[in-house]
Amino acid sequence: MNDSSTSVELADRLRALVSRLSPGDRLPSSRELTKEYRVGPATVARAIAALAAEGVVVTRPGSGTYAAQRTRLQGEATATDTDWQTVALTDRAVDTHLIADPLGPPPAGTITLDGGYVHRSLQPTRALSAALARAARRPDAWDRAPAGGLTALRTVFARIVGGSVTADDVLITAGGQSALSIAFRAVAGPGSPVLVESPTYPRALAAARAAGLRPVPVPLDADGLRPDMLADAFAMTGARLLYCQPTFQNPTGTVLTPERRRQILDVARASGAFVLEDDFARHLGHGGAVPRPLVADDRDGTVVHVTSLTKPAAPSLRIGALVARGPVMERMRAVRLVDDFFVTRPLQEAALEVLSSPSWDRHVRSLGTALRERGAVLAAALTEELPGATLACLPTGGLHLWVRLPPGVDDTVLTAAARQRGVAVSAGSRYFAAEPPSAHLRIGFAATADHAELTEGARRLGAALGGLAPKAG
Repeated sequence: MNDSSTSVELADRLRALVSRLSPGDRLPSSRELTKEYRVGPATVARAIAALAAEGVVVTRPGSGTYAAQRTRLQGEATATDTDWQTVALTDRAVDTHLIADPLGPPPAGTITLDGGYVHRSLQPTRALSAALARAARRPDAWDRAPAGGLTALRTVFARIVGGSVTADDVLITAGGQSALSIAFRAVAGPGSPVLVESPTYPRALAAARAAGLRPVPVPLDADGLRPDMLADAFAMTGARLLYCQPTFQNPTGTVLTPERRRQILDVARASGAFVLEDDFARHLGHGGAVPRPLVADDRDGTVVHVTSLTKPAAPSLRIGALVARGPVMERMRAVRLVDDFFVTRPLQEAALEVLSSPSWDRHVRSLGTALRERGAVLAAALTEELPGATLACLPTGGLHLWVRLPPGVDDTVLTAAARQRGVAVSAGSRYFAAEPPSAHLRIGFAATADHAELTEGARRLGAALGGLAPKAG
């Protein structure tokens, strides 16, 4: 051995030796180790010191070195008793089942049809990287940003929303999920009911429950949320908040019709309630006209609007916005200050540059074309590979298809079977606040590399369904 480079190697050998000893057994002396391993005294001293620091051995001056009572080799995990936490964690408001994948991370090679973000090839990566690099070089790059967000960025979001919205009505957030969490806690008190579409976005359900709210489902049909059912739900529950996605609803892809948009606002106003409008798909249209957001036609401060750049740009562009008027905005600003003070300035500067560039509109148009083509490819493949399944509609925006499964098929069982065949899809039961009326899958077409993966993913899903067919029958 080379004395200058072998203390680590000697420590490894001594760990192996200790593993064969009983607790309290004495190790050979330093002189014996020096002779046996042909190293210098300093090397032995460093190796013993390292093992003592790890708790593998105990040194007793004048006596020797001994195997520790509880030997733990380097890198070996120790069992931790956390049963006490079951009693301490009395609050069960955070529903981990809605936000965690019960099947765990998919193995390598799995085709991703359950993703909620666009594939890297569809992201404006070059523009984002250049904008962030320039933002980081600004003299004030690392100064504290205003709590409400940069004025210029708030102005851009106000312009996107339209109507009479101004920069003063906008609060910049760390993405759409953060905005939802802020809004739920600001608008309604713990224990209050909140009306939600059925089905709806699972992470919105999780955020509402984490805020102590009780989601109450209101049915959808092909034209979106049903105003008649909404009025009944407000009357029966006394709710003062509705969460909805009027444009390219997740997971169904439906778009609230113009007539119903007016009716929804009228019902909410008559009930003295807020409407939390999740406009996550504002930049995810497939080439056609995208309806104005509800907040653009709101004159009474009824609507609290949520939007985000994460879906059309990239997962790590955690920039979103809340739009509201009146005391509710002051309440949301206060919640934001409690949470995290402000959104990091370089990210805001980068988002401002990207949104203000002509290339952003080109990106949105090209993304829309790509999403339309992908949706059509996947829909055709599913029609071929999933006999008996029903596609709710071919959406004109968004990232997903909503598929009703044949009678007798369990969506969670099929999801697990599909994962075993190398394709990941989302079980529809996760999207309901109460018991689902039938089994569905949400199948995404934006996270895959190309059309070939979409077709192959549908084939694998069809094979998984075929394997369950006899059981379903």
